[in-house]
Amino acid sequence: MGFVTGMVAGMPRHAHDPAPLLASLDIDPADPARRVPLDRYAALYNRVIAELGDEGFGLFANAMPPGSFEFLCRGMLGAPSLAEGLDRARRFLAIVLPDLAVSIWRSGHHAELRLTETRALAPDTDAPGRVFAFEWLLRLIHSLSCWLVGRGLALDSVDFPFARPAHADDYALVYTERSAFIGGRVLTARFNATLLELPIRRDEAALASFLEGAPGRISMLYRRDRATVTRVRDLIRHALPASLSQDEVARQLHMSPRTLHRRLDEEGSSFRIIKEALRRDLALARLTKTGHSIARVATDLGYADTSAFYRAFTGWTGMSPERYRRQLAGGLPPAPADRP
Repeated sequence: MGFVTGMVAGMPRHAHDPAPLLASLDIDPADPARRVPLDRYAALYNRVIAELGDEGFGLFANAMPPGSFEFLCRGMLGAPSLAEGLDRARRFLAIVLPDLAVSIWRSGHHAELRLTETRALAPDTDAPGRVFAFEWLLRLIHSLSCWLVGRGLALDSVDFPFARPAHADDYALVYTERSAFIGGRVLTARFNATLLELPIRRDEAALASFLEGAPGRISMLYRRDRATVTRVRDLIRHALPASLSQDEVARQLHMSPRTLHRRLDEEGSSFRIIKEALRRDLALARLTKTGHSIARVATDLGYADTSAFYRAFTGWTGMSPERYRRQLAGGLPPAPADRP
């Protein structure tokens, strides 16, 4: 839900109330356990832009004119390689989005994409709008790059210039499990430099189809470009309360455990992080929406004993399952403790 609250954070600055828009899409930001389906998230993305007339969600000093995303796509499309495409993106974004400067650094086999804050986006460095601005631009550039070269591009690690947000556990599925929160003014995403030499594979016909539903459609690319992550998550969920091992999942996917590990690593994830993220989502949802006992929830999620579930839940949220439920019952949104 953190991605949603960040996306609409700029609306009140421009005298727009996000509540009716969220309600029309059946999105309740007060329900932290509820997942927003990707199609509804994409619809929200496009409707916020339409209401504000700004593809930058009202988060920057100057509006990003509608149509900017299409021109960004067209500019990168004609490049011979990803390196040239990213350089074109850098130059274009410097014109329409000067508050965040894009740069590419390369040394040997290592490369970095850097997003540098050239103007303070908010007085509070951890403000939802500022956090989302960095999240959004990284996701936009990364997703578009994946689509243009026709494959997932693994991020080795990302340093985010703000404190760990409440929805940071989702970063493992959106960016990489190797995420750090270091403050400052620069986001640094590291990846293998050989990826820069990949050719741009999409053509005008593919772009015409892709632009239907854009720019919100960019938010749906991860589900396609992270196909192995999605298949593993689905298999684990459908098997519950049985707890599948990595070898069992690999066998069902007709691949070796080593191949499964490699493909998940290429998509910036791992079997462990997928399994834990799924259990966390289901645990929050069931504690919020059902009256099931803690023991039953633990059993339904495949934990061998309730104490193991307690340890996991406290690690996710900074509080016990009972305290989480008490806060919900009292009308207070659960406030996870800060974690290193």
